[in-house]
Amino acid sequence: MYTPLYRLEQEFRRQGLQLSRQTMANWILHASDTWLRPIYDVLHQRLCQEKVLHGDETTLQVLKEPNRTSTSKSYMWLYRTSGCAESPIVLYEYQPSRKAEHTETFLKGFSGWLHADGYQGYHKLPENIRVVGCWAHARRKFDEALQMVPKEQRKDSLAAAGECYCTKLFQMEQAFAALTPEERHDKRLELEKPVLDALLAWANETVAKTAPKSALGRALHYLLEQWPYLVRYLEDGRLELSNNRAERSIKPFVMGRKNWLFANTPAGAQSSAVIYSLIETAKENDLDPYCYLVWILQNASSRSQAEETWVEAFLPVSAPQVYKISQTH
Repeated sequence: MYTPLYRLEQEFRRQGLQLSRQTMANWILHASDTWLRPIYDVLHQRLCQEKVLHGDETTLQVLKEPNRTSTSKSYMWLYRTSGCAESPIVLYEYQPSRKAEHTETFLKGFSGWLHADGYQGYHKLPENIRVVGCWAHARRKFDEALQMVPKEQRKDSLAAAGECYCTKLFQMEQAFAALTPEERHDKRLELEKPVLDALLAWANETVAKTAPKSALGRALHYLLEQWPYLVRYLEDGRLELSNNRAERSIKPFVMGRKNWLFANTPAGAQSSAVIYSLIETAKENDLDPYCYLVWILQNASSRSQAEETWVEAFLPVSAPQVYKISQTH
């Protein structure tokens, strides 16, 4: 529920329980490092074996980062499987910066497509990682430009024309949702590529007569700059038109950050990443995350003493059916 430890400490005190936030923090760090991190590491290995991934990142403040001020900007990165994966995996990783080398290191061994936004760092990745652009971002730029146009002039404006092209692509994708990847690939080449060709021609013509610093100018610049990545979804029917899947997965962390504001130490930030990863992966696998975590913490210790491969038994995909959300409510 994204509740910071100081609020839990206050609530427990009101109920007559003296439990300090430091004690709770130590419990969380120990549980994460001892029992949850090994599961996270196996999920990480499996994530890198996929062919299609989504990535995103958001800011995070860490107060006690070595050799940095408490107001320095750190980052929580998000990597997750795509809709074509048999078992969804959602992983967060804390890093002190936004450098592309963090993604390259985390995805070592991965070869395939990575859905991402227009951040230039993703475009510095090795050639075996083919970055796929996000049409939701492109459409959003045109929508922002449209909001700058007086209401009575919007319908026939250039911004509306750009947004219309983007919306047409999303409408087609919705119609192709039930198709197999192979069928979707063929339909895209048949029906969407002509729309893309028309949009590119229109953009090249329009940008020449548009002020570069205007909202429309910025939308056109983004579109043309990102074009090689935006059209890459045509390469395979498993690819998606937008990176909304990653944005939805990073939202829980963003919601939590509004409550607890910052992490105290890098170790705490990474423990948070591990816990968020298991919670969100559990939810993606239709598990009740609370029941799933309780099951791990009650059974992992004894199982680890009996089996070297105990971690495999505690992956979300291996969880008992009784912990499925439909079964627990």
